[in-house]
Amino acid sequence: MTKPHAVIAGAGIGGLSAALALSRAGWRVTVLERAPVIEEVGAGLQLSPNATSILRQWGVLPRLDGLALAPRQVRIRRARDGADLTHIPLENAEARWGAPYLVAHRADLQRALVEQAAKDANIAIRTNMAVAGFAATAEKIVVAAKQGVVGVQVEGDLLIGADGLRSMVRDRLGLGVNDRPHYSDRTAWRTTIDAALVDPEMLRPESQLWLGPKAHLVHYPLRGGEIVNVVAIVEDAFRVETRRDFWSTLGDANFLLDRFAKWHKSARDLLAAAPEWRKWPLFDRDPVNRWTARRVALLGDAAHPMLPFLAQGAAQAIEDAAALGQALVENPDNLDKALRAYDAARVGRAGKIQAQSRAQASIYHLTGPAALARDFVMRSMGPERLLARYDWIYSSKPVAAPRERAA
Repeated sequence: MTKPHAVIAGAGIGGLSAALALSRAGWRVTVLERAPVIEEVGAGLQLSPNATSILRQWGVLPRLDGLALAPRQVRIRRARDGADLTHIPLENAEARWGAPYLVAHRADLQRALVEQAAKDANIAIRTNMAVAGFAATAEKIVVAAKQGVVGVQVEGDLLIGADGLRSMVRDRLGLGVNDRPHYSDRTAWRTTIDAALVDPEMLRPESQLWLGPKAHLVHYPLRGGEIVNVVAIVEDAFRVETRRDFWSTLGDANFLLDRFAKWHKSARDLLAAAPEWRKWPLFDRDPVNRWTARRVALLGDAAHPMLPFLAQGAAQAIEDAAALGQALVENPDNLDKALRAYDAARVGRAGKIQAQSRAQASIYHLTGPAALARDFVMRSMGPERLLARYDWIYSSKPVAAPRERAA
């Protein structure tokens, strides 16, 4: 019996996760990536238990051994004097949520996904293939792509748009009149620093979150303590560019050091040790009430780009992939029903996380009396009550990785 065939636009974390999930669901998969090579880019990311539970079932999690960190806690600090406001304990993450809480470098996760996909005979990854359009009929979908200047057509049963914030697939679906990315008036500055260049305090097995006026800072060690991953997010009147590559450019360190000039010395010293900074303007899009149409489904940032204030971008893309695979397993002979089930499983949950990520942005960057009130509330709540606020996100139960389907 011929296996159904899915074409995936994009070989980022979402696209590679979808490839693994659909292969497990009994599908043949072709991943089309516009870049000539799959580059290992980016900086650190958080893999909460709702994601690591799925990665473990796919066999990906062991590939992060020795690279990812299971932080003992999130330590929340005040910018001006470095004082501890509170902490969120994570040592019992597995017992509480069913899987470990990890932080990892995006490049390490992407490499692990690529290596897992390379072992799978059902998955083909084709680089230098930019998806340019598609047409669906009752029997199939035809995807038009460009390999350099040469036009190529790829036929399949399903197209998955995992092509990021400025998704061509999403735009072609026409999900809303005003369905455009929104600039958040914030930029993320990312770097990694050699451990030998930082204070040993920064190498504790924990994630440190500093809250300051109109900015916040996150850092944690990775790769067995060899490097420290640093992300600084600041409010910034960035001029929005139209180029596709504007999202990752070299940033002026002097701008950043000036913005953090009144922060505690240990934070300033950490920022000053960075060899260079890459700057990402932060965008999201308004939630929509469906991600599918006929033989097309959206996934990851193409479906629900979100601000990083709940650190759920990668985790939600992994959840999407698992849910889509599960829907196809449970509806093997009815693609329309499977896509409706995928929408039902994911649209509401991801939309809620998008909305709460926006709200969290305002809380992190408060100033004056409002910041003092926030700090007081954090201290008075205590670690356990803070921890409980994340149960609905981190539990490994909202979506399960797809079961193996017999060929």
